[in-house]
Amino acid sequence: MTDFDVVVLGSGAAGLVVAARAAEAGLRVGLFEKGEALGGTTALSGGIVWVPDNPYMHAAGVSDSRDEALAYLESLSFGMIDPAFAEAFVDTGVEALRWLETTPVSLELLPGYPDYHPERPGGKPGGGRSLHSGLFDYRQLGEWAQKVIPSRMPWISLIESPLGGGDGRIPPDVLEQRRRDDIRGSGQALVGGLLKACLDHGVELHLSTPAVSLLVSDGRVAGVGFRGSDGGSVEVRAGIGVVIATGGFEWDTRLVTSFLRGPMTDPAGVPTNTGDGLRMAMQAGASLANMREAWWVPVVRIPGDEAFGRQRSHLILRERTLPRSIMVNKRGRRFTNEAANYNALGGAFHQFDAGEFDYVNLPCWLVFDQEYLDRYGFASSPPGAVPPYLTSSETLDGLAREIGVAPEGLVASVERWNEHARQARDPDFGRGDSAYDSWSGDTSQAGRLATIGPLDAGPYYAIEMYSGTLGTKGGPRTTIDGEVLDHFERPIPGLYAAGNAMAAPTGMVYGGAGGTLGPIIVFAYRTGTHLARTGVGASAG
Repeated sequence: MTDFDVVVLGSGAAGLVVAARAAEAGLRVGLFEKGEALGGTTALSGGIVWVPDNPYMHAAGVSDSRDEALAYLESLSFGMIDPAFAEAFVDTGVEALRWLETTPVSLELLPGYPDYHPERPGGKPGGGRSLHSGLFDYRQLGEWAQKVIPSRMPWISLIESPLGGGDGRIPPDVLEQRRRDDIRGSGQALVGGLLKACLDHGVELHLSTPAVSLLVSDGRVAGVGFRGSDGGSVEVRAGIGVVIATGGFEWDTRLVTSFLRGPMTDPAGVPTNTGDGLRMAMQAGASLANMREAWWVPVVRIPGDEAFGRQRSHLILRERTLPRSIMVNKRGRRFTNEAANYNALGGAFHQFDAGEFDYVNLPCWLVFDQEYLDRYGFASSPPGAVPPYLTSSETLDGLAREIGVAPEGLVASVERWNEHARQARDPDFGRGDSAYDSWSGDTSQAGRLATIGPLDAGPYYAIEMYSGTLGTKGGPRTTIDGEVLDHFERPIPGLYAAGNAMAAPTGMVYGGAGGTLGPIIVFAYRTGTHLARTGVGASAG
């Protein structure tokens, strides 16, 4: 294989941004992907980018400022955000977006999408910080169009779906035209645009090439050892640096057990995220941070719904936000605001009872009634249909016995919920109080009624929910330019990290829709820029 100035490991948003930015400056960049297809978990995502104080919101008349953005991040940080990273994120966000505008990526304002904690200091109840990826024509990619990880509905833009404020109804002729022309939206569009930028700037792409070790020479990371197709090893040199952008470690059971703060049984990202980059960074002497955290999300398992040859974890967002539904634990009790953002729900799943010596809210179930199904359907099933995988009973008592929860607890919980629902309030957990709570609910209803409604129309239904993640947040500590630090706060020469492979720059915070990809892109841009400057300096010297 050819030697390069920069070797990038991983092809999600982080790896693609670093590679495109460094190659744009004239550096020879090789991007290596462990899997058979490109895009990582980004390709499965909604393609939303959360960046405060951005020009798109200002153009729409939505106010924001550096001070508001920093206050919001600080209010959610619990001391886990280094102020230097918060400032670098906010201060570089516009620059990174302007750079994206020079690539084939197209970003547009996602109107009205509230921050995930909009009532916190500096929060935005009316949205503005979330941007979505516009449609991208995959015919521009030639043969590489077939080498991107496929998603379930690639031809729909997020803004057209209920999750983005749309109704999900795309005219059949429009959808068919997009299929024929291979016009994709959401995370597929973001990956497509970034991939085109890499191709335009001469990035050399390699698939099915797992990295197994870092090459160190005279105290500097000088390249990567790969496992070849014949099982042997191949060494590739990197004159300036190696960038670990291999994603998290959510698919490695041992690492999950060792590091995450609570149960996580159902990863929702790509199964190639097994901590390869983390192991290489540790081998090089990297200091680690934020290892307990993940991008938490509640999921369900739908029989027969598979991805990558295994059970798919189906994210539950709108389904638990709609009226006429509650979540209960094995005692049959509600335990959280069901309409809260999915990352925050991780804390509810991890509640530990010292007396019972157990996680009291796992297992848990989403419970709803016939009127719910008639109005909204469930997951991909249309209104009025009854999916065969749901557990059902004519009575709440009978449903409780079917799913193995305390009948008296479930009956009492529903009675209490119904009493408060008639007053459109939730004094127990504040469901509906936040501007965010109603975003994914029944938008034909005003205020709290978008998410609050009684369960009083049998038969009743339930489906078990699990603790999942979109990816982990822990990894090697870095400078704000992606340089990996050792245990003495010194950069390890030649080694960089980006994306979910690095310690998340926003700590445990998920600021709003796109709160993963926003910081990932901004700091990957900074890393690519730093590499470019380093390369120019080396050439000048």
